[in-house]
Amino acid sequence: MGGKTTIYDIAKELNITAATVSRALNNNPKISKATRKLVLETAAKMNYEQNKLALALKSGKSYNVGVIVPRIDSNFFASIIRGIEEELYPKGYHVIICQTHDQEDLEIGNINSLLNAQVDGILMSISNAKLENNPSFQKLLRKNIPLIFFDRKKDIKGVSSVTIDDFKGAYDATQHLIDQGYKRIAHLSNDRLLLIFKNRYLGYKQAIIDNGLEFDESLVIETQSKVHEGKKTAKILLDMERPPDAIFSSSDFTALGAIQEIRERGLRIPEDISIIGFSNEPFTKFMELSITSVDQSPTEMGRITAQVFLEEVNNGKKIQSEKHVVLSPELMIRQSSQRNSVHNS
Repeated sequence: MGGKTTIYDIAKELNITAATVSRALNNNPKISKATRKLVLETAAKMNYEQNKLALALKSGKSYNVGVIVPRIDSNFFASIIRGIEEELYPKGYHVIICQTHDQEDLEIGNINSLLNAQVDGILMSISNAKLENNPSFQKLLRKNIPLIFFDRKKDIKGVSSVTIDDFKGAYDATQHLIDQGYKRIAHLSNDRLLLIFKNRYLGYKQAIIDNGLEFDESLVIETQSKVHEGKKTAKILLDMERPPDAIFSSSDFTALGAIQEIRERGLRIPEDISIIGFSNEPFTKFMELSITSVDQSPTEMGRITAQVFLEEVNNGKKIQSEKHVVLSPELMIRQSSQRNSVHNS
């Protein structure tokens, strides 16, 4: 057969109407499962390709969704993307992935590129941008394109979010250290303009205060979520006149760097100094010295983010909904913090 196969070719082959073929290809509930199966099999055999552009013009949807993350070389964000894909692919959506490397200009560029690609929505974890109100967010809202934040978010009217209870995760981690007998606990923070790191700092601080320990601001150091930054920050803490006996880090990568510095100094973990990370990256479990960490259920976070998007896109874009889902964190207790005998999570 010369040229591209059309729905009319399939209809002729099966002796049915072109309208029936079209409905079957678009999963119309009026078409029986048997007919749909037959049409799909015939379409595949005849190398039929749907015209996505025509479909988009007809339905008003491109069935493309943009996902923006700070970086994809982290198991946490990779797992979120997997959860999003698992939820959206069966619904016929294609996921376009962008990363910002925590750079504001890349974040704005990604949003504009996705807008030009006519995406049906953008699901994103914001960069470490200092902009109070990124104009690109307002552009999305004016166009009635669903914007859903996950993990890292800004509080913007009309924008939904899916996060974990960062305050509770930090509080539980710090409480665990106190229960293990540690009294001078340092905190490796990150950019506290981002709510997740602000809430982790506040959870840590509240646990210290609630247990009647001295809160010492000099034990709180703001750093980046990188291994070499954790090593550098641990040097500062260990060189103090009164060094800490435990460290709660807002990132597993910073915790790993701190462990390298602690070991190079011949100190024992957790006997001399204890450490807890945040995110439950795979290496925390499989290292020779396993690292206690706060699990954030990233795959579930991705699935729920996709579900929130589907709810918004299917309401006909007539009602601007706003939903905030907060997942519960889980402390995974391992060797790096387990001075006393407690069971593993």
